[in-house]
Amino acid sequence: MFNEKKAIRSRLLAERAAKSPEEREAAADKLADAALAAVSAAGARTVACYVSMGSEPGTRPLLDALRTAGVRVLLPVLLPDNDLDWAEYRGFDLLAPARLGLLEPTAPRLGPDAVSGADVVLLPGLAVDPATGVRLGRGGGSYDRVLSRLTTSGSSARLVTLLFDTELVPDLPAEAHDRPVDAVITPERTLRFR
Repeated sequence: MFNEKKAIRSRLLAERAAKSPEEREAAADKLADAALAAVSAAGARTVACYVSMGSEPGTRPLLDALRTAGVRVLLPVLLPDNDLDWAEYRGFDLLAPARLGLLEPTAPRLGPDAVSGADVVLLPGLAVDPATGVRLGRGGGSYDRVLSRLTTSGSSARLVTLLFDTELVPDLPAEAHDRPVDAVITPERTLRFR
């Protein structure tokens, strides 16, 4: 299963890298509109999100749209053991470069458990199975810890992954610890799983 996931990750990362800046920008704007609508429909007051990097579907327009709409946005801060702490998003100009090429908030850290207070958790990923909601991440384990923390805390947060349209992949391999997401949003559609 490890090799199968590795092959899928390699293919999807290559496809992302081949997208033009214009394609990425157009996708980011559409994702912002669709994700903001989903967050509003859920009545979410606090959303855990992330700052996209490299060829990931862009989140900057979404971060600003959420903040403008009065939604409290939590962003991850990568800890030395690859777990995630959280801090509030206060504007793109208040993000600082961090290890692995990440941008992180400079606001006070709230602790790894802060994510449990989110109504919606927007998860990065490389693919989602459109039938089951199984999500394929990058394989670093940071968000596996977040999902475990949410389960342990009894959180009822809606789990949503943001992807490009071509990243809905049938029959994704899944392991026992893989937790399906509640929805996936692409520039062209939103799929809900439960």
